[in-house]
Amino acid sequence: MNDNIIIQCENVTLSYGREVVLHDINLEIPSGVFLPFVGPNGAGKTTLLRAILGLIKPRSGHIRTPFDHQTAGYVPQHKAIDPIYPVSVKSIVRMGLYPEIGWWRRPDNDQKERLAEALEMFSLTEHAHKTFDKLSGGMKQKVMIARAFVGGSPVLVMDEPTSELDAGAEYKVLEHLHELTRTHNKTVLVAHHGMNHVESLADNVCLIEHGSVETVPAADLPQRGKWIEELFRKPNIGDGH
Repeated sequence: MNDNIIIQCENVTLSYGREVVLHDINLEIPSGVFLPFVGPNGAGKTTLLRAILGLIKPRSGHIRTPFDHQTAGYVPQHKAIDPIYPVSVKSIVRMGLYPEIGWWRRPDNDQKERLAEALEMFSLTEHAHKTFDKLSGGMKQKVMIARAFVGGSPVLVMDEPTSELDAGAEYKVLEHLHELTRTHNKTVLVAHHGMNHVESLADNVCLIEHGSVETVPAADLPQRGKWIEELFRKPNIGDGH
C-alpha cells in the first residue's frame, strides 16, 4: 500500500445476510483528506463506514486500515446518541481517552492537556460542566466530535453528524471537521445526507450508488444524475444503510 494511503479496500463486497449492499469495492483513501460519503438514501454509506471501522466483516475482499494500532475516532448517527446523557460535557469528551487509560484511571498530565485542547478547539471550555441534555443539537455534535478527536486517532469517522441540525449549525460542524485535516492532518470520513456545503469544503467525494463506489471530484457531482438534484432540494434526507 502506498505510504500516503491510510485506508484501502480491495475487491470488497458487503452484505447483510444474503442481501448484497455494495460489490467489488476498490477504494484508496489518502491520509489528511476531508472525504464526504454521498449517495441516494439507502445506498450504503453507513454500511461502508462500518466496514472500514471493522464493525462489519466483508463477504469478500480485504480492507486495510491503521486501526490495529489505534482505534478510529467515531461519531455514530445522531439517533444513536443518548439524548439525556446525565453527565457533563467534560466527562463525555474524556470518554475518548478510555481506549488508552480505561474507564477507571485518571488522565495523566499529557492527557489532561489534550482534553483541555479538545474542549478549547470546539469552543466547549465554558460549557465543560453543563450536562449533555442541556445543549443544543449543534453543541451536542461538537461534544461528540471532541470526544472522537481527543483519543488522538489519525482517522475520524462521522456517520451523518449534521442530520439533525439547521443549515447554519451544519456548516459550522462540517467546517470544524474540514479544519482538522489542515491543522492536525486528520483523515476525516463523513457520511453526509445532502449536497449542501460539500462542494465548498471537499475536493473529492466518495460517491456510492447502484451498489458501487468511486471517488469523484466534488465539482462533478451536479452532472451525476437526478438523485443529486433531490439531495440539493432535500438536505435532511437520511441513510437507512
